Amino acid sequence: VQLQASGGGLVQAGGSLRLSCAASGLTFSRYYMGWFRQAPGKERDFVASISGGGFIRNVADSVKGRFTISRDNARNTAYLQMNSLKPEDTAVYYCAAGSTIQVLDTTPHWGQGTQVTVSS
Repeated sequence: VQLQASGGGLVQAGGSLRLSCAASGLTFSRYYMGWFRQAPGKERDFVASISGGGFIRNVADSVKGRFTISRDNARNTAYLQMNSLKPEDTAVYYCAAGSTIQVLDTTPHWGQGTQVTVSS
């Protein structure tokens, strides 16, 4: 399984970014996809997840109303649309894949991270 995250960058507070996660080596539509983030000196935290068919979505309270997770199963790609970005959103963002929500939470496949920096 390979997960390739992209779309990070430097943005001013209030701005937007869209992260993408291209997946290969798995039956994409059968996997939960998730986004996690890790700020300097902190643990990796859950951001959002989406079920294989896209019908079940969960978003962390800290980003609710600002971030949206989605997926395109025809393109084997998951997305994280981030709006109204705040400096505290600055982190390395990782995408992950799990055959179940429990696997996503515990031992998922990880992609490499993409840096998101929000300036004030």
